[in-house]
Amino acid sequence: MKTVLVTGGCGYIGSHTVLSLLGRGYEVVALDNLSNSSAIALERVSQITGENATLVIGDIRDGACLDSLFREHKIDSVMHFAGLKAVGESVSQPDLYNENNVGGSLALFEAMQRAGVRHLVFSSSATVYGDPEALPVTEDMPANRATNPYGKTKSDVEQILADRRSRDPSWRVAVLRYFNPVGAHESGLIGEDPRGTPNNLSPYITQVAAGKLDALPVFGADYETPDGTGVRDYIHVMDLADGHLAALNYIWEKERSGVWNLGTGRGVSVFELVSAFEQASNRSIPIKLMGRRDGDIAACWADTTKAAEELGWRASKGVKDMATDAWRWQSRNPDGYVASSDD
Repeated sequence: MKTVLVTGGCGYIGSHTVLSLLGRGYEVVALDNLSNSSAIALERVSQITGENATLVIGDIRDGACLDSLFREHKIDSVMHFAGLKAVGESVSQPDLYNENNVGGSLALFEAMQRAGVRHLVFSSSATVYGDPEALPVTEDMPANRATNPYGKTKSDVEQILADRRSRDPSWRVAVLRYFNPVGAHESGLIGEDPRGTPNNLSPYITQVAAGKLDALPVFGADYETPDGTGVRDYIHVMDLADGHLAALNYIWEKERSGVWNLGTGRGVSVFELVSAFEQASNRSIPIKLMGRRDGDIAACWADTTKAAEELGWRASKGVKDMATDAWRWQSRNPDGYVASSDD
């Protein structure tokens, strides 16, 4: 039975992936500094699966912590989610993002090298494509065109991994460029729990629907898209988690590395997504039209052919599922994980 280290394992995508790993019989060690996540997420994962992940509270930038972790646990593979992810914050604090996302990744890879662990699934992002040359986006398009510092940190880490693999071909690396995660586990026990005002669209919508926020700001309604609002490829977080497991299986079974897009292959506008949430919540969601934000693009969605052909993975859930599951999470956890670990 393989043991997987999941960095950022208490976060939104990390916790859902831990759930999928435990459900498939993996042993899991989760590393998290809890700066923007909650240990309650893993307690809820245990409720759902009946299995426990080992939580190590620590920072990926702490080499001594990493060395201790690799000594104490027989880690076979690493899934690397830890890092900062707010695009707007990255614009105002680029050095912070470089220190955490690039510096932290370097520290992790060096610790893996010292421990002899060579199998890695890296959480990258479609932001590396910037404003794409054509749609849908394929993996062979230029991936160093990020329009914000967050996306650039992902490109930088991808390059670091490519350089490392060229120096040491024993590394097996899956780089997953995923699009816009939405939704929650169908149990309503785990979901996206942002600190303060949400940076991502889905939790902002659900908090407006719940009456916690007054209106949804829509940044730009004059793009060259069908309804003027930005178009993105929204993917259910459980589909995304399954994509990580498919990539992990690939690098072990095929003993190869690769880069894959994880999305649905369908573009959905902001107004379309709002409509889906209105139907799921049976509530009207007021919006406030705003100007375009720096760094935003009109449209981006994935070509997922490569993931389907090589990983045997394809997203199975639609926008209705995403909205329904996200609203269930919001309804049952109006204050996120802060309320209690006992419910």
